[in-house]
Amino acid sequence: MSQTRKTCATGLYFGGKDSDKERRCVNGLGLLVGNSLRGARSFRCLLLFLVLLAGLVSPAGADEIVRKGPAPGWIKTVDIPSADPARADRIKNGISWLLADEQIIHRDYGYDDYWRSVYKIVDRPGLERGAGIDLQFDPSRHRVTLNHLRVIRDGQVLDRLADVKFDVFRQEKDAEKGVYDGWLTAHVNIDDVRVGDIVDYGQTYETTPLIGKDLFFDSFSTEWDEPVGLIRTSIIWPTAQPLAIKPRGTEIKPVVTTSGSDTVYLWEIANPKPVKVEDNLPTEFPAWGSIDISSTASWQGVVDAVQPYYKPATAFPVAFAAKLDELAAKHPQPEDRMIQAMRLVQDEIRYVSLSMGSGSYIPRDPATVIQSGFGDCKDKALLLASALQRLGIPAQVALADLDKGWALDQHLPAIRAFDHAIVKATIGTKTYWLDATNYLQGGDASDFWQPDYGFALPLFGNGQLEKMPSPQLTGPSIKVAEDFSFPDKPDGRLTLAVLSTYAGADADDMRSSLASRSLSDLSDSYLKYYSKRYPGIESAAKLEIFDNRDGNIINVRESYQLPAQALAANDLAKNFPIKAADLGTDLPTPTMVDRVGPVALGRPIYRSHAITVSNLKARFSGEEIKNVVTPYLSLKSSWSNTPTTFEVKWDFRTLEREVPAKAIGDYLKSVKDLGDNTDWSFNFAYQDAPEDPAPAAAPEDRSKQQVIGGLLLVSIFVGIPLFMALRRW
Repeated sequence: MSQTRKTCATGLYFGGKDSDKERRCVNGLGLLVGNSLRGARSFRCLLLFLVLLAGLVSPAGADEIVRKGPAPGWIKTVDIPSADPARADRIKNGISWLLADEQIIHRDYGYDDYWRSVYKIVDRPGLERGAGIDLQFDPSRHRVTLNHLRVIRDGQVLDRLADVKFDVFRQEKDAEKGVYDGWLTAHVNIDDVRVGDIVDYGQTYETTPLIGKDLFFDSFSTEWDEPVGLIRTSIIWPTAQPLAIKPRGTEIKPVVTTSGSDTVYLWEIANPKPVKVEDNLPTEFPAWGSIDISSTASWQGVVDAVQPYYKPATAFPVAFAAKLDELAAKHPQPEDRMIQAMRLVQDEIRYVSLSMGSGSYIPRDPATVIQSGFGDCKDKALLLASALQRLGIPAQVALADLDKGWALDQHLPAIRAFDHAIVKATIGTKTYWLDATNYLQGGDASDFWQPDYGFALPLFGNGQLEKMPSPQLTGPSIKVAEDFSFPDKPDGRLTLAVLSTYAGADADDMRSSLASRSLSDLSDSYLKYYSKRYPGIESAAKLEIFDNRDGNIINVRESYQLPAQALAANDLAKNFPIKAADLGTDLPTPTMVDRVGPVALGRPIYRSHAITVSNLKARFSGEEIKNVVTPYLSLKSSWSNTPTTFEVKWDFRTLEREVPAKAIGDYLKSVKDLGDNTDWSFNFAYQDAPEDPAPAAAPEDRSKQQVIGGLLLVSIFVGIPLFMALRRW
């Protein structure tokens, strides 16, 4: 389904999960109805559970969990609109959307949320996607009722609700990341669905919030990327509790009326023009229109709801307390204590998120986390903040969002706005941001990698979002040096020595990668890379790893050799490739056709690559290798040579986080220029011709030369005295 669909969310998963309503708002296609489908989380989830907590629930149990029944009396039924035939060419997956209707009403226990979806199956692919319904829900907070299920065929309404059977199962989609949320899926297979049928169904969720009972948040898209006859959202809420409304990327306003003690907010968007969803957009850019509705306009409301659960602990198990005391005695400087405490929690507490029921929001007690040896982001963040407090360092848990943190300030406050928990520590006047879910992090307080998730919400601050500082790279975080040496005799071997140096965040990533894979596997992957460029190349020595964790520097040393016959095969020496790997090759290259949004370049990049080729037979030049410099990226090249060596060095870095739409054409050209100026081939078999010496004279020529030389001597000895005598006479 469309990625510009409903952002249905009121839940919070600090363990790194989808929001509540993003999980449960599912249409007949069995796909999420959300304007941003949560991807795999970027933070490292290192525990790989092999046991999936999934299984079918018996039919009897299914009937108790999901019910069938008529829609509540407060629901307003609307007519099904017709599809716009002029937009038939924008229909996707054989499904023509006619109605997306959400109606919400306040309740003492929380609220009720009614959904009605209507779509027409227009061709054969639509049967595969439209003949099933998935209702996803959290049994700890939701009571789900399927209110109606109808198939409309040639104007005749076929009621299928009575025949519905629910297959309820638990499918932990993020189990491989160590995340378990306990959500259930109730699947309904609709019998006898045909091309041309209209499927119409509605369901009600009775929602009891686990925390923040008085907090409410909803968000919906005013535009989709495919045709829809009508988008309708209605909210009935007490007039004494006015809702805050914030549009983003749209100017659509609700019709507001009163009914007794309630206020009714109604949005109806008929036949909105489909939008083109562009890739590689920055989070801050509104790709489509949306509207936030919240019970509060202040982030303090979110803080008040969760703060009581995040007060730092003062008691620890004896063994852990002893570790902290030992750490304090060994490291008198608070900066060093902070780093060592962070490593203690990162390395000794493995990542597992049991985000079921209240575990979606509330961390476990630090003592329990220590004794179990595992925890999710909120567990580990509270443990780290508590440990730092014991060490005399002011610290508190802060909420963040890994995917959308840069746009938090553009939205209304909501518990569901966050999917991650980190720590804010303060030493003197300096603030540090720590992510306890990282693994084997290196560096000291002056240079360790601090997370950059955009905005964060400290739970013991002033109740406002804080902008996290973006890292500034002052030097290359990845440096690669390749040294090629050509053989000095016909049957010799070409040798290649490679030294790769990783620093900062790239050193952390490399250290984590090294911990999760064998050296043999890593060595094989490197050899495979070089084999594609230099067929026949062989490993000459084992891969060597040198890790300076305190300095956060990792060196990887490789050694290869290429036999003479492989070098001669296919004239490899005459067409020898040299390439700067990973310099700009991972930059996004979206289409510029009708582009309106900027292109996100991701986190800052600064890398260098040097290649030295020695034992050559001629002097080689790199004059054609050019610099590529724009306001958004920079590639600077340099080269040098001697009669037997040739060296090229490239330095690449991104200069901005994004490229504006008006500059995308120039940007795409510069990306192409990057490739053209970092991938070259040379004829290193070429050698300069030696200078010809003077030719030796033939024997007969030597005789003639001797005669002539003798005559010259006689002339000198006889002619000069005779000349002098004649002058005197």
